[in-house]
Order: sequence, then C-alpha cells, then structure tokens
Amino acid sequence: MFKQLSKTAMGGVLALGMLGAAHAAVDTYMVDPSHTYPSFEADHLGGLSLWRGKFEKTKGTVTLDRANKTGMVDIEIDATSLDFGHGKMNEEAKGVDMFDVEAHPTITYKANKIRFEGDKPVEVLGDLTLKGITKPVPLKINTFKCIMHPFKKAEVCGANAVAEFKRTDFDLGYAVDRGFFPEVKVLIAIEAVKQPK
Repeated sequence: MFKQLSKTAMGGVLALGMLGAAHAAVDTYMVDPSHTYPSFEADHLGGLSLWRGKFEKTKGTVTLDRANKTGMVDIEIDATSLDFGHGKMNEEAKGVDMFDVEAHPTITYKANKIRFEGDKPVEVLGDLTLKGITKPVPLKINTFKCIMHPFKKAEVCGANAVAEFKRTDFDLGYAVDRGFFPEVKVLIAIEAVKQPK
C-alpha cells in the first residue's frame, strides 16, 4: 500500500515537473510598434505599375512554444494609419469604396498555430479579418532571428513574412471591373520584445 502511494505521488511530482517545464518553454513577445510595419503591393491599371502602401500603427503579441514547436499570433493593425506616400491616394483608399476605415478601423490577424522546421518557425497559419470579413491567410516566414537587444536589454525576435490573397475576398473589389488585378502581396516586417515571466 505504501509503495503504491509512493509510486502515485512520484508520478504526480513528475507530471507537475513536466507541466512546469512545458509552461517554462512558452515565451511571449510584445510587438514593437516602432519596428513593425505591414506593407502591401497592389496592381495599378492592370499591370501598368505596382503601388505600395503600409500601415504605420500595429500592436499585438506573439507566443512561441519552442518545446512543442508551435505558437500563437494576435495582431491588431490600425487601418486609419494606411499610407501610400501619396495624400490623395490615402484619402481615396480610406474611403467607403476601398478600406472604409470609418466603419472598419481595425484589421486583425490571429493564429493558433505556427509551423516549425527544426528550431525555426517557417509558417503562420491564421485568419485575417479585414472589413469585417474573416478568412484564412497563411504567412510564409522568410527570415527569423532572435538576439539579446543591446539597448532594450531583453531578447528581441524579428521576422520577415509574406502572404498573398485576392482583395476581392475581403470586399475590396475597387476597379477590378476596370481591369485592375485583384491579387495583393502582403509583406510583414516585425520585431517583438520578450516579456518577463
């Protein structure tokens, strides 16, 4: 009886230890808004040229579970911070015919899975919500690196990721009927600071 209780207690201790180790492997990173700028490329006049824009305000968190090789992403983009570097285009893009930022001021990207190859994340499998429409949009991670930041005195991870989708899937069909291409490429440059546990 005593031996059985001892084995049960030992099993419980081991299970708690494993749970603690698994929990310890989960790291949370806060997005650095001053070094995170989602940008995009979109067609102008059916292949005449390529327009580029970016969003100036982004916040959120990234969670990495290196032990289990997965993670989570929760990003919020201020749609009103859209900038093409062209005042008139900014005004038009924010209007009701395009991003309609008054009705939809926030763009979100949420993911419950990050795919790893070896010890590095290579793909984020998440959902983009744009103009109130949510659809799966995977992000391919082209580069990923973590360092002890010399100024922040904390670990900082940075990544460059890319995604492609049709803007018409998100009620952004402006000028498609006039020959504009619906395909959009999104380029994410992100840095995030590890949070204390």
